[in-house]
Amino acid sequence: MVDTFHYLALFAIGATIVWSAVYEYINIMAEGHAKLKDILLLFIYLELGAMVGIYFKTHRLPVQYLVYIAITALSRHLVIDVQQVSDNFHLLLLMVISSAIVLLSTSILILTYTGRKFGRPEDDVSSLPGDSPPPP
Repeated sequence: MVDTFHYLALFAIGATIVWSAVYEYINIMAEGHAKLKDILLLFIYLELGAMVGIYFKTHRLPVQYLVYIAITALSRHLVIDVQQVSDNFHLLLLMVISSAIVLLSTSILILTYTGRKFGRPEDDVSSLPGDSPPPP
């Protein structure tokens, strides 16, 4: 019963992501052109969809996808909102968001390095429920 709920919830989340992405794409098409903020939003939907797909396959959630989504969201925030902020906070906000992007990018480098050196839990498919151990 828990597995059924798990799959239904994942399917609902995946369907919501697709529905939102299609709705946004239709709005872009109706406008006649895409702005950078629209393209970055579509990338966020793409990463969310990839994250749900990987979770369906492996029953594990790679942290890297969450970091990619955060970097894309911060980049989108820089493109959209920083332009609308008053000049007093403009430079400070720009520095804080840029520093956050650098910090998140560094974390991706660290996660990639440690994943290659020590392995990743999602690479061990033999530990999934219902899987048989690899042959000797």
